[in-house]
Amino acid sequence: MRWSVDGTEEDSEPRPGQCLRTLLRETGHTEVKKGCDAGDCGACSVLLDGEPVHSCLIPAARVEGRRVTTAAGLAPGDELHPVQRALADGFGFQCGFCTPGMSVTASTLCADDLDDLDRRMKGNLCRCTGYRPIREAIMTAVRDTGGRRATEPAPAAATAPGTARDAHGVGRSVAPEAGPRLTQGREPFTFDLPPGHPAAPALVLRLVTSPHAHARITAIDTEAARAVPGVVAVFTHEDVPDVRYSTGRHEHRTDDPDDTRMLDDVVRHVGQRVAAVVAETAEAADEACRLVRVSYAPLAAVFDPDEARMPGAPLLHADRTPEDRVDEAARNVIASVHTGPDVTAALGASAVTVTGTWQTSRVSHAQLETHGSIGWIDDDGRLVLRSSTQVPFLTRDELAHIFGLDRDRVRVHAARLGGGFGGKQELFTEDLVALAVLHTGRPVAFEYTRADEFQRAAVRHPMRVSVTLGADADGRLTAMAIDSLSDTGAYGNHSRGVLFHSLAESTTIYRVPLTRIDAEVVYTNNPPSGAFRGYGLGQVVLAVESAMDMLAQRLDLDPFELRRRNAVTVHDDPGHDDLVWGSYGFDQCLDLAESALRRGNGVAAPDGWLVGEGVAAAMIATMAPFGHISHTRVSLRRDGTYLLRAGTAEFGNGTTTVLRQIAVTDLAADPARLELWHADTDAVAHDTGAFASAGITVAGKALHAACLALAARLRERAALLTGTDAAAAELMPDGVYTPAGVVTLQALAADGDISADGSELGEQRSLAFNVHAVRVAVDPRTGTVRILQSIQAADAGVVMNPAQCRGQIEGGVAQGIGSALYEEVMVEEGRVTTPVFRMYRVPQFGDVPETEVYFADTADDLGPFGAKSMSESPYNPVAPAIGNAIARALGARPFVQPFRRDRVWRLAAPHRDAAQKS
Repeated sequence: MRWSVDGTEEDSEPRPGQCLRTLLRETGHTEVKKGCDAGDCGACSVLLDGEPVHSCLIPAARVEGRRVTTAAGLAPGDELHPVQRALADGFGFQCGFCTPGMSVTASTLCADDLDDLDRRMKGNLCRCTGYRPIREAIMTAVRDTGGRRATEPAPAAATAPGTARDAHGVGRSVAPEAGPRLTQGREPFTFDLPPGHPAAPALVLRLVTSPHAHARITAIDTEAARAVPGVVAVFTHEDVPDVRYSTGRHEHRTDDPDDTRMLDDVVRHVGQRVAAVVAETAEAADEACRLVRVSYAPLAAVFDPDEARMPGAPLLHADRTPEDRVDEAARNVIASVHTGPDVTAALGASAVTVTGTWQTSRVSHAQLETHGSIGWIDDDGRLVLRSSTQVPFLTRDELAHIFGLDRDRVRVHAARLGGGFGGKQELFTEDLVALAVLHTGRPVAFEYTRADEFQRAAVRHPMRVSVTLGADADGRLTAMAIDSLSDTGAYGNHSRGVLFHSLAESTTIYRVPLTRIDAEVVYTNNPPSGAFRGYGLGQVVLAVESAMDMLAQRLDLDPFELRRRNAVTVHDDPGHDDLVWGSYGFDQCLDLAESALRRGNGVAAPDGWLVGEGVAAAMIATMAPFGHISHTRVSLRRDGTYLLRAGTAEFGNGTTTVLRQIAVTDLAADPARLELWHADTDAVAHDTGAFASAGITVAGKALHAACLALAARLRERAALLTGTDAAAAELMPDGVYTPAGVVTLQALAADGDISADGSELGEQRSLAFNVHAVRVAVDPRTGTVRILQSIQAADAGVVMNPAQCRGQIEGGVAQGIGSALYEEVMVEEGRVTTPVFRMYRVPQFGDVPETEVYFADTADDLGPFGAKSMSESPYNPVAPAIGNAIARALGARPFVQPFRRDRVWRLAAPHRDAAQKS
């Protein structure tokens, strides 16, 4: 078959049933990404004879004689198409996995399409940005082409020279260095291996999974599967180490229950892995999986978390003990919290009380790059894994534990991650890849499908949260009672940590004299839950902030004023021994959000729609408790360049850009002289990982310390070489100025690299605040909710990169809108019924309004340069703000999240009845 890709003629023989996406990648075009393989996400978009298509839907055989253009071919060579330039310069990406496909689709637009942009771009999903910068970039690019269809490349605009610190240092909106490559699809992700890579080609690993929610495996027959040509190995529970562990990863492995075996003879949820097949090709592996014969003895299952802890309920992990971090296996209870005094009398004596019970849904992380890893044995005989993981070091340590290896015999590293949101703080693929590599001695790759993400990867913990609040006549809280039940599903990864964290800053944001908390997390035969943005806070914040709104209504008190009267301040105990008031911006956030809401934005509701306003607040610690560690090293090399080493991963959080900004500021460095080596267990001694918003407050602080130490060494070295005083020396982009002249960087390092180390141990944490406010319109005839105005005020300390930080907030808000209005992983009798994006509503272009972002003027004593973390926290107050606005619009409160149209429609029945009578 003859066809062309990016102007190059190809001669290929596609396999029966092969799609264009896989054919393109097999011919080296890794700029075409896999997000869903169902035509839902647009990550694989290409131009076919000039028209945008999803290549996963195009049979490869149909491109004979046709012209395919990928993101890498929109402009010649390294030049950028106008859309790509606008996306790169305008921060129109975060993780960047969707960006090549976005570029392709947007490249076909003309001025006439801009009024219909939501529809034209609805086939391209972005989980990270909230779409605003993408929308602005597309509109800029199309308008700058004079309204023509934007098919011709444009040269990059020249920029005025300036000092490195002025243009690229801390506090500036420095565009990510990877931006141009991301728009072209040339920045490698996990499976984008260059020619000659030691893991290419790799064997393919596929799974046999359970059709039962709970069963014992009585026999597995793999003979027919092993006989399939190309099959190299088949693994069952008889072939794996007899080691229990948790897929959830933390600095302390004892934070999670040891309840998981790599392959088990008992399955506890539909879709649990039963056997693994390793073959030369995906087709052979898939055929072999179909030939594995498994005999099951079904066991009784439990799906309701309330029923799971009742006497006589089926037990999922009856043999686990408190030593395994399962507190009451006989009740399916992993952990419980029962703390505080009896508040019955205090509530009874209160002038006003409110109570309610809220139910939150399972939410998929929906990051566009699925979980996956590739493993091989390197020249030194070490096991090496390239994985889409937020926690390379913790993954290495657990693999060493499972297989009885020394840690120095295992290396784990990550390329750029296509999103994470906590979902890649897990060990979902690496264990089986390691098993297969160690067994076969050959490279092995295991990549999740989108259905795997819904059925086997973790989801946000669904919780039922009851809150009762009491207050005096002036609106000051007198007592709080919380009862919470969390469903961790079949395994306990992150169950304990999510439960404890959900009840932390969500309950201490206000001054309450008496608080009683009763909470449990239980096993069920549902799909496993895990770490998700906010780490449990969002679920409880929904209930507390909704109850606060109910209290404001009962008291006829402004909801902003109610929060001011009860807000925790720097004079209060922050709630934990390692928490300190490094800064405080809650009051400013309330003022900023209220002022913006009162100003309005001029967007009117359609006729007949009901309008309501809502507000919610959230507080979060700036890193995880009990130690979050980062070691870094910075070196000046003989050639006058700097090597920055850090362990943290980049998944759209902007950490790699901020780390470079820190080095530019501390070392007066030219950005072109900086090389960053990160997310690799070979790079530094240790890094806990890229979770709990630790990129700046942990890794950034550690690199800041290393840079300052190196700067001092360089000044001392220059003073020694010139016989001058180090106090008079000053770093410059090309060297160190001294009273005796400039000593070049090459001269400073002439005798060898000069290095300095830095570390952060996470021994103290500060607190950050976010306040979200919305004005919504509700159509009582359909239940449709439209957000007319969206506002978030953030206490981010000194904002190190304003454009990136704004993007993090907008992305968190967009994910919060999805959780509030659309997203719900539906499960019936343990079986996921929404295993693809077209059945699970990730917000599209037209679903997300622009959010006004305002920053409090604070500087934190703990954070580097006064910064705070701002990745997880923007998500937490969004859903309750929207719920409160709906309640005020309808006069009826939603208690089940998401606030879907059908649920809101039922709440609006009185308004429809009134309209009919009138």
